[in-house]
Amino acid sequence: MNVNKKTIVVKLGTSVLTSGTAKLDRAHMVEIVRQCALLHQQGHSIVVVTSGAIAAGKEHLNMPDIEPTIANKQMLAAVGQGQLVKEWENLFRIYSLHVGQMLLTRADLDNKGRFLNARDTLNTLLKHRIIPLINENDAVATSEIKVGDNDNLSALVALLANADQLMLLTDQQGLFTADPRHNPEAELITTVTEITDAIHDLAGGSVGGLGTGGMATKIESATIANRGGIEVVIASGHRKNVILDAADDESVGTRFISENNRLETRKNWIFAGSRATGTIVVDEGAEQAIKHDGRSLLPKGIQSTQTYFLRGDVVSIHNQKGKEIARGIVRYKSDDIGKIKGYHSDQIEKLLGYEYGTVVIHRDDLVIL
Repeated sequence: MNVNKKTIVVKLGTSVLTSGTAKLDRAHMVEIVRQCALLHQQGHSIVVVTSGAIAAGKEHLNMPDIEPTIANKQMLAAVGQGQLVKEWENLFRIYSLHVGQMLLTRADLDNKGRFLNARDTLNTLLKHRIIPLINENDAVATSEIKVGDNDNLSALVALLANADQLMLLTDQQGLFTADPRHNPEAELITTVTEITDAIHDLAGGSVGGLGTGGMATKIESATIANRGGIEVVIASGHRKNVILDAADDESVGTRFISENNRLETRKNWIFAGSRATGTIVVDEGAEQAIKHDGRSLLPKGIQSTQTYFLRGDVVSIHNQKGKEIARGIVRYKSDDIGKIKGYHSDQIEKLLGYEYGTVVIHRDDLVIL
């Protein structure tokens, strides 16, 4: 048994939750929860990205043949999301585990401030050993703000959680050399070390009925996650002990290996992918702590800010001589930093009336130049 504690995102497609029927397969959902609970008891952190809201809404309202308009789908999602969470809550309660719901849209992940808010919420749930249940907010999402499918959403959530592993559980065993439904000689590809155009070509398109994602979207998801240094497993959600075996690095489905370092990947993005929108000037103590001690930037060490910036922006950190020493994602806007600079972290809430944590820039969001 792998003793390393992991953060694991488990994405469950509609076909897995319904077992190919028009209703939720609660017996199979119990089995999924059993595996997640066992990993949780071993010390792993589990995040569940769950499809099935529209299917749950259809079942609850007894509307199996409703016309699939956008308005009807949003209505079914609005009804079904509550039913779906209720089912998960009742099942996880069997193992004395609590769940917390997070509904996201593309806007929550593209906007830097909302991205940080979502990340803080997710990390706080995990810190308190609560299972996050995540779905796209289909009841209000429009085409402009939809992620589009829960495969890609799960990859973004994995980045949000700084996860070690993403499991995409579906009605397929994994990625094959050809379509196994039409070619009896098709073979399962057990390991992928590089996602090439040929791999994308093998994925084909979507064939799901109730779901929105096929193998193609799963390869897209694996590409996003791999770039962030996250391992991905695509496997059948009905394989016995699939979650436990995948977490234990057993040969399950198709495993997409990433050689990237998760933390360094994010730090490289901070440095190369984002222009600094403002400047923070720090004292000698903060400069020493950041450059040589691997510490976060605290309000105590800040002397001033230059130009206006918002929470979630990338800012440049300068020493007293005006030299740029680091760059990072800031957790407080410039106006707020002006109020808390020079003070100890435990005074932030008193000074602002709220707080986003004890640091202005966390060391994981800092690049030393």
